[in-house]
Amino acid sequence: MTVPTQVIVVMGVSGVGKTTVGRRLADALGWGYAEGDTYHPTGNVEKMRAGTPLDDRDRWPWLDAMAADIDRWLVEGRPHVLTCSALKRIYRERLIGDRRGVRLVALEGAEAVIRNRLERRVDHYMPPTLLASQLATLEPPAMDERPITINVDAEPERCVAVIRAALDGELV
Repeated sequence: MTVPTQVIVVMGVSGVGKTTVGRRLADALGWGYAEGDTYHPTGNVEKMRAGTPLDDRDRWPWLDAMAADIDRWLVEGRPHVLTCSALKRIYRERLIGDRRGVRLVALEGAEAVIRNRLERRVDHYMPPTLLASQLATLEPPAMDERPITINVDAEPERCVAVIRAALDGELV
């Protein structure tokens, strides 16, 4: 029996458009939205603001907090879109694992496009200098993770339409 999708995790490097696509997807579906950046403790934010990449010890509590909310949303039947870098498979296993009803959307794009977006951003703690470390850390999802992979060179509305089409028949 197939379990309907109730939570969508939108992943990718900083600047790829997770927030833009994730919010528009949540709005289009009438679902709740959660921004992974808001789960970071102050120490993580300060570390990134200073241009220092996070390590796994920094990420575990952050990932566990998001996983706890995913569990809560599933139990309460409250569909959500969550944006989170989820760069490594082990991070995605922590977030999604064997949770039924959770789907992964992987956003990807040309490095030059992403770098340009980062350089134009204002009021964000993540400096463009950390893009290289994120790209080096990125482990693209494997087929067994059942990702919906979207190239963000398209307009956000088009990305949302492609995601919705890929999820046709799977949503609650």
